[in-house]
Amino acid sequence: MSGTASDLRGRLTDGLYGLGWGAVKKLPEPAAAALFRTLADQVWKRRGKSVLRLESNLARVVPGADAARLAELSKAGMRSYMRYWLESFRLPTWSPERIKASIDVRDVHRLTEGLEAGRGVVVALPHLGNWDLAGAWVTTDLKVPFTTVAERLKPETLYDRFVAYRQGLGMEVLPHSGGAAFGTLARRLRAGGLVCLVADRDLSASGVEVDFFGDTARMPAGPALLAQQTGALLLPVTLWYDGTPVMGARVHPPVGVPETGTRTEKTSSMTQALADAFAAGIAEHPEDWHMLQRLWISDLDPQGEAP
Repeated sequence: MSGTASDLRGRLTDGLYGLGWGAVKKLPEPAAAALFRTLADQVWKRRGKSVLRLESNLARVVPGADAARLAELSKAGMRSYMRYWLESFRLPTWSPERIKASIDVRDVHRLTEGLEAGRGVVVALPHLGNWDLAGAWVTTDLKVPFTTVAERLKPETLYDRFVAYRQGLGMEVLPHSGGAAFGTLARRLRAGGLVCLVADRDLSASGVEVDFFGDTARMPAGPALLAQQTGALLLPVTLWYDGTPVMGARVHPPVGVPETGTRTEKTSSMTQALADAFAAGIAEHPEDWHMLQRLWISDLDPQGEAP
């Protein structure tokens, strides 16, 4: 794609997101919900690359599922994904009471007790449910600020929109580039703070290989490394929708640092434990896993990239 065409597509994408945040939150809620459900079904019917990739990923999560079952799951998956966007566009207008009423967190004591101990906490999540809603709940109901990272998007104005949106929900957002973010995250944890990271996909050379639904995938080393270097508690969290307006959440048991082994071995073991917790949550609610990209190494092209 030429630079001019790429720039045009970038501006169009940015404009559409701007329209979403500006207009969707003003629609009556029933109308907005109906609109996004219709959009989900239309995208699903077109059977584009994202939908086909979602079905391919779900085939690993639900082994033995036939084509009809995978189609059913992918349709539900697109509705779940569009629910995420609908909620995200409207979240800035929600009251603290609405946010609190929209999520039911199980075993939250693991998080609150870790924070009360003052050792710092790293929360690691997969692309399940609505992680932005979970973050808004942390800042409004628990009244705990936290730090996260955001991938730099193009155009830069789109990245700025996402940063402003999450900052408006009470999050400190760092750019996911270079080593500066890791150092800042470590400082926040050593001060007893909270760090939240979406951590089920990392196709870079630094990604840690894990067994995930019977095949090899790469996940980020950051959560495990931060826990090792700062002494912070490492907690996997999974999210899901259950057909009601309330999103479910579970804080899983902490992932401990192995007593023996090299740093690389410890990181590998801890990241595998995260992957296992993620897999448990995804297997229970596969339609809420918003993984519309390639993940497993065997699905990548020969250069190791994910088109």
